[in-house]
Amino acid sequence: MPDFKYNGKIYYNPVQLVMEQIGGAWKAPILWRLKNKTMRYGELRKDIPHISDKMLTTQLRELEQGGYISRKVFAVVPPKTEYSLTEQGKDILKLITSIRNFGLKMIEKQNLKK
Repeated sequence: MPDFKYNGKIYYNPVQLVMEQIGGAWKAPILWRLKNKTMRYGELRKDIPHISDKMLTTQLRELEQGGYISRKVFAVVPPKTEYSLTEQGKDILKLITSIRNFGLKMIEKQNLKK
């Protein structure tokens, strides 16, 4: 496949593009938690114990810019922000589910070897 541009960046293959969009330690877990419900920032923070506030904020912004989640801000005091999946976010969950299931099989194989 020839190189291609997406949002002004050159990619060498479509896998590289997708992995940049949802790769890393935190994006898939965030998307996974939003699969069945809308969540507030604090709920996500509590549900993902090892993520820092800065990292959660960064990842949420990147997922929003990528079109995977939507952010709704309510004009109340204190501020209330809710995150939910977009159609694109729901679509990518199929891939995340496959990756998750493969990971579970790997863990099971490792545990059988012990």
